[in-house]
Amino acid sequence: MDNEERIARLAKPVKKGILRLIFSRFFVIALLLVAQVALLVMAYLQFREKLPMLLNIQWVFTFVMIVYLFNSSMDSSAKLTWMLIISLLPLPGAAMLLWTQSNIGHTKEAELVRRQIAHTRNILTQPENVIKEIEHDGSGTDDISKYLNNTGCFPVYDKTKVTYFPLGEKKFEAMLKELENAEKYIFMEYFIIEEGYMWGRILDILLRKASEGVEVRVLYDGMCEMSTLQPDYWKLLEAAGIHAKAFSPILPLVSTHYNYRDHRKILVIDGKVAFNGGVNLADEYINRIVRFGHWKDVAVMIKGPAVRSFTLMFLQMWNMKPGVADYDKWLSMPADEAEEASGYVMPYCDCPLDGYKAGETVYMDILNRATDYVHIMSPYLILDGELETSLRFAAQRGVDVKLILPGIPDKKVAYSLAKTHYKSLHDAGVKLYEYTPGFVHAKVFVSDDVKAVVGTINLDYRSLYHHFECATYMYRTDCIADIEKDFQDTLAKCREVTSESIKNEKLSYKLVGQLTKMISPLM
Repeated sequence: MDNEERIARLAKPVKKGILRLIFSRFFVIALLLVAQVALLVMAYLQFREKLPMLLNIQWVFTFVMIVYLFNSSMDSSAKLTWMLIISLLPLPGAAMLLWTQSNIGHTKEAELVRRQIAHTRNILTQPENVIKEIEHDGSGTDDISKYLNNTGCFPVYDKTKVTYFPLGEKKFEAMLKELENAEKYIFMEYFIIEEGYMWGRILDILLRKASEGVEVRVLYDGMCEMSTLQPDYWKLLEAAGIHAKAFSPILPLVSTHYNYRDHRKILVIDGKVAFNGGVNLADEYINRIVRFGHWKDVAVMIKGPAVRSFTLMFLQMWNMKPGVADYDKWLSMPADEAEEASGYVMPYCDCPLDGYKAGETVYMDILNRATDYVHIMSPYLILDGELETSLRFAAQRGVDVKLILPGIPDKKVAYSLAKTHYKSLHDAGVKLYEYTPGFVHAKVFVSDDVKAVVGTINLDYRSLYHHFECATYMYRTDCIADIEKDFQDTLAKCREVTSESIKNEKLSYKLVGQLTKMISPLM
């Protein structure tokens, strides 16, 4: 079987239509989930009818649960949401709370995460000269490095070249060139892979490289098999010579399994080059198809020692499923040092199962240390109290805080929720803008011409609390000027949010936003 035949079999479009839906895995799983929920509701109603005295003690029970929530360690916004739910539905609400905290469906996975982090905590060595160069310069980069190394293994590197891509199309072009140069291995980890032009071009190269003896591994989130890929797509890739896994495939079981998705986007080639950013492997990310106007996305390409961190991140996720933990083999490969590169690079990741909020903490650290400006691009704005306070505080002490958000939303509810934060932020001096040509999917922080973060971490509860994420922290790298220039170029295509526009916002957005804000931590 030649490559064209393999691609025709693998890149077969997912059929649409009512019949496909009825006979699909998605429909079966949805039906089973509905049946389980219905059984739980029926059991509760039956139980309640047999024990009417339960109604007499529900107020005491509600009070006890509220005391419990007040003294819990969860985020204050989440506490308010759970208090509302338990006040309205004491027993079902309490059962739901205990169910989510029990982590049913992810107990084993959480243990695997802890084991992988413990096993690899000191596997990468921090260059001593780098720490000495930054520990007394007042930037706080050494402090955030110490914090992140409590969560895993994230050295700060020099001699690493970072190239910034202001569009998904630019990243795609560079990806194809670098994939063609692969000689030893290709590791790919993406939240979304969708059959189409982009994936077809990449797949052609992967198949050729695999036939040449290059180790090719593909890891994608299990949600893909509900929407963009055929069920058990990884088996088709394996049959074609590509090692593949689906992370947390969807199962017909009511559990917290549906949180904790692998939202990362990582490509590592030979330990010499890595890609990171918001760009998934689907045609809208390179504007090959149009869904929500122009799709604005960004990415970075890294060449140098810092690539090792992305290799480690990939292997940690890969080894969460049964397999050989072959860290030394891949991490021992030499990386070319970019002697001419300036500044420092620290790739890092965020795990929802380790008790740390690494993604949010890095963002807040940038906001709290900024002296001149913090410029941000994000597709979503669903904030907890801490992050909103950091944004407001930075603006109130004179920092130029600007946020670019979508002008055309991909999710109307998320768009409505974002608007509930507009007045509070605007009143504090934060300047808000909406990208009129379409949808902003970029995740960017750039500050004071010296710091920047580009990665997968959105400003919403999903990214900050519930997903596996990753990003690239940069300090005094050459490309920071390119990131700020791209922000200004994008700003020129935006409409500013004003007091008048907030006041005259559509009633539908106001109602949906205000109602859903009560449960935003659960979304």
